[in-house]
Amino acid sequence: MLTLSCPDRPGIVAAVASTLADLRSNIIESQQFGDADTGLFFMRVHLTAPASAAALREALAATAQRFSMSWRLDVAGRPLRTLVMVSTAAHCLNDLAFRTREEALPIDIVAVVSNHTVLEPMARFYGIDFHHIPVTPSTKPEAEAALLELAENLGIELVVLARYMQVLSPDLCRTLTGRAINIHHSFLPSFKGARPYAQAHDRGVKLIGATAHYVTAELDEGPIIEQDVERVDHTRAVTDLVRLGQDVERRTLARAVRWHAEHRVLLDGHRTVVFR
Repeated sequence: MLTLSCPDRPGIVAAVASTLADLRSNIIESQQFGDADTGLFFMRVHLTAPASAAALREALAATAQRFSMSWRLDVAGRPLRTLVMVSTAAHCLNDLAFRTREEALPIDIVAVVSNHTVLEPMARFYGIDFHHIPVTPSTKPEAEAALLELAENLGIELVVLARYMQVLSPDLCRTLTGRAINIHHSFLPSFKGARPYAQAHDRGVKLIGATAHYVTAELDEGPIIEQDVERVDHTRAVTDLVRLGQDVERRTLARAVRWHAEHRVLLDGHRTVVFR
């Protein structure tokens, strides 16, 4: 799987196709997009090749230099080594772990990290190592250092904040740029703080939803990968909104994780290009 982005100009598709053809590669699927706003070009190519990965990389490097490309070559379908971070809410962790166990997500959850111990039994149920890293204002630097050390030791490629209720430091966000996904309810920037669904119910909202996005130092404002909504009305109690909201969060996060793991998401400044 080849993904790339570069300044848009004529000849990019032809050059990539020619480079792959010279190595007798077969293009199974190709998607591309030129962003008129940013002047960037994006491409995702699913290919098979008799040549080695090293030979492919060497040939593509020359093309990439010619067009000032940022690019990545990976094995299609290879599960990404993933670390899931949680606090006390179980719905997103349970959904991701179940989907992964049923081979419905191309990830390998190698560890669960939490600032609480409530979800340790769930992690153990799925056979996933659980790591308790408590966080207080005074121990936050040490906790984040322990997290990064764990991620490095485990070869983590993707971090998923599955209702992890701690704000990551700007330094940690920069370290995880493009490889950490968060999920939150889509009431933001309204109804901040505790009991957002109760606040929404009090205001009589007609839509509830969820947003999955990449983590940045700007809280809950990273590049959006996926969003979804459910319509509600005056008959819905707060408990109904919570239940519906959790369901939206589960499926929105799962789609975002899948698309990232399938190399369908490319960063376009503060936005994303998602090849579906």
